[in-house]
Amino acid sequence: MTDTPARLLKLLSLLQTPREWPGGELAERLDVSPRTVRRDIDRLRELGYPVEASRGSLGGYRLVAGAAMPPLVLDDEEAVAIAVGLRAGAGHAIEGVDEASVRALAKLEQVLPSRLRHRVSALQNATVPLTRGDGATIDPQTLTTLASAATGQEALRFSYRSGDGTETKRQVEPYRLVSTGRRWYLVAYDLLRADWRTFRVDRVSEPFATGARFAARPLPMEGGEGGAGDAARYFARSMAGKQPELRLDVRFRAPAEFVAARLPPTLGVPEPEPGSGPAGEDGCRLRSSSTDSLEWVALRLALVDCEFAVQGPPQLVAYLESLGARLTRAASPGKG
Repeated sequence: MTDTPARLLKLLSLLQTPREWPGGELAERLDVSPRTVRRDIDRLRELGYPVEASRGSLGGYRLVAGAAMPPLVLDDEEAVAIAVGLRAGAGHAIEGVDEASVRALAKLEQVLPSRLRHRVSALQNATVPLTRGDGATIDPQTLTTLASAATGQEALRFSYRSGDGTETKRQVEPYRLVSTGRRWYLVAYDLLRADWRTFRVDRVSEPFATGARFAARPLPMEGGEGGAGDAARYFARSMAGKQPELRLDVRFRAPAEFVAARLPPTLGVPEPEPGSGPAGEDGCRLRSSSTDSLEWVALRLALVDCEFAVQGPPQLVAYLESLGARLTRAASPGKG
């Protein structure tokens, strides 16, 4: 192999597999001399790749962790696997998958050859996800379009459906994406309304980057330095004003560890209450606040899969009574 750049890429691809490569085997794979392999290893080191060499008859070369992450070289199968995994995680708002994964997906899809892009789409379309709760499904392409526009400070146009079903056209300067675990939101400056807004991404359709660049505006927050932290705080403040706060007081007839493992962290952490069960067994109590909807909170409490009693708030108690009666009628349709 006489093409030096192509040879370096192939050498890098070999070294990125988790094993140690003898110099002779690398030379055979690349169809060059051991001396050329040594020179190519030195070139990779100059580019920032930490290649470690061991001496002796069993010695060889391997890539080790360094102070910074250099570019990766992926083969076709690896690129498809990563893209499918990122799209699945981003599209269903899995807890712990945040804006960084969406940025990575946007970068990867930008450089994928068309043949691989087609394979990723085919795999995605042929897969039916199993989701829990009321987390909304999102088109990953919508997320990557929003993320790319926010990163590149490029104005966006899109259609938006409000909670009552009203469709409007929006033109915005995107600031940041915010993931709550269940849903994605876009924090942006609405140019037509001359004010900041938060948009549920699952209600966004037909996003289009206009190509018009803008200088990022400061969020209307005191003492903020800009960036993702301010976006999260602004989002929390704006949502708190839209949704009334629920002060939860719930007793569970199960250990705190059991309940905590089945509750989303946003609902708080239950505290143990020894001897609180009907037969003196250990139970726990959850005292926290939530700005989520009554319906979602009720669903998450039921999914804990143990006996529980809601002490408050009264509107949650009333909703659970109504839901329980409705479920009872559903289970016995001939008696309703």
